[in-house]
Amino acid sequence: MPRVSRRLFHPRYWLTWVGFGIWWLLALLPYRAQLALGRGLGRVLWHLAKSRRHTALRNLELCVPEKPERERVALARHNFESTALALFETGMAWFWPRRRLEKLYTVEGLEHLRQAADEGEGVVLLAMHFTHLDLGAKFLCMSHSIDGLYRPHNNALYDFIQRRGRERFSDGGVTIAREDLRQMVRHLRKGRAVWYAPDQDYGPRRPHVFVPFFGVPAATITATLQLMRMGRSRLIPFTHYRREDGSGYDVKVYPPLTSVPTGDDKADAATINAFVEARVRECPEQYMWVHRRFKTRPEGEKSLY
Repeated sequence: MPRVSRRLFHPRYWLTWVGFGIWWLLALLPYRAQLALGRGLGRVLWHLAKSRRHTALRNLELCVPEKPERERVALARHNFESTALALFETGMAWFWPRRRLEKLYTVEGLEHLRQAADEGEGVVLLAMHFTHLDLGAKFLCMSHSIDGLYRPHNNALYDFIQRRGRERFSDGGVTIAREDLRQMVRHLRKGRAVWYAPDQDYGPRRPHVFVPFFGVPAATITATLQLMRMGRSRLIPFTHYRREDGSGYDVKVYPPLTSVPTGDDKADAATINAFVEARVRECPEQYMWVHRRFKTRPEGEKSLY
């Protein structure tokens, strides 16, 4: 794990320390109290975050047009609560002790990761942007050592706490900057499992193909397939769902997707998108609909937002 350095106590970081202190204090609250606060915050943000509300509603209009408008609005409201809950769930992932986290989840399918490790083969761990992705990854790394990707933060203190929070309880797992393809490949070739979430729109500069996601052509990065080929690894998906009764979370590791890669990046990306879509349909209220998944369009096509 990264070590604290004297420069992090410079006055420029004092306000950041105060913010993290408040976040840590919130994390001390009982779990159900945090659920209540998160849902309440989500209801407030529904009225304040107009741009995000528009994005969520537009995404749902594009992806589930078969639902009546009133159902899409209700789903979006529920989704805002789930999104706000992520603030508290990230605090749990970064600050809770192991014994407290262990009471909160179940995990199935670990045999797929263990088999890959026993055979010395790396794993591109296909993750998805459910709102509590930090907590879901934490549960999995407490059960099987994995490496994770992250976006380095410009604030050195935030970056330190983020990395330290994600590497806790990971049994040797590390965080890798998401642009560091070489390090990802090295870890895969060493037989490591590397967390990777390709289900967002990363912009037109990243190599991508347009394939359906909920029936809408979506810019889908091809780096997943590149990692599999260069890292000589298999693709194993996993999900994490928050239980509606407030009793915790269920983590599931799936068998490897043996149908990819085929050498046809467009067909393979479509296969991955179809798998992600099926998982999102199982728990749509917990997916990150506030992200503009369809912002990159084919040349000449108007914005969908």
